[in-house]
Amino acid sequence: MPTINHFEIPADDINRAQKFYKDIFGWSMRKTSNPENPEKDYWHFDTQDDDGHKGLSGGMMNRQAPEHTVTNYITVSSIEQYQSKIEQHGGKIMIKKTEIPNMGYFTIFTDSENNMFGLFEVKK
Repeated sequence: MPTINHFEIPADDINRAQKFYKDIFGWSMRKTSNPENPEKDYWHFDTQDDDGHKGLSGGMMNRQAPEHTVTNYITVSSIEQYQSKIEQHGGKIMIKKTEIPNMGYFTIFTDSENNMFGLFEVKK
């Protein structure tokens, strides 16, 4: 069954946001650079509970638009299959299937209530 496996936090000030989450939750972030477009640099982090059990992975990036909010990503076997289901049930595809080099693919959609989510498909 598809499940949420990753969340993404947009930030207006990356350094301020990273300090906030590190100081409060202890999250350390690893930068993935995008030499073609530094505005699309990405910082990965892993979460864990107080007993050290692994939680969801996360990411942080520069806010892409004023309406860019925290986005939860759902892992699916086929983005195309789920895009079709989303549209058939009143959702809207906001960003079509896009490759993440060496990882997989993502798409962004809004549900029937205009909430934003992402889909992730592992590269096979």
